[in-house]
Amino acid sequence: MPALSMRAHHRLAVSVLAIASSLAGAQSTPAARHPAPHTQTASDLLDINTATPQQLKSLPGFGDAYVRRVIAGRPYTGKNQLVTRGVLPQSAYDKVSSSIVAHRPPK
Repeated sequence: MPALSMRAHHRLAVSVLAIASSLAGAQSTPAARHPAPHTQTASDLLDINTATPQQLKSLPGFGDAYVRRVIAGRPYTGKNQLVTRGVLPQSAYDKVSSSIVAHRPPK
């Protein structure tokens, strides 16, 4: 088998690098096609201190009874007070905790 010339080695090396680059790019493109799920910002969260009854009812598992209890317990300094004050059971809180916030009321 004859030895490859310098020019042939160069072409082979360039080809290998081109293939490797295209494979690396192909592996990273699925992430670009599937962006990360939307994470909620503070403005997306429902403030339990100011939410209307209709807004509270939109939360998963919230009916009239939970809405009345949340409103009656205002103001809250932290959303975890829904559980520590006995307003909601832990299981109901777990369903909504990622959707709510308790902004401290102005003094």
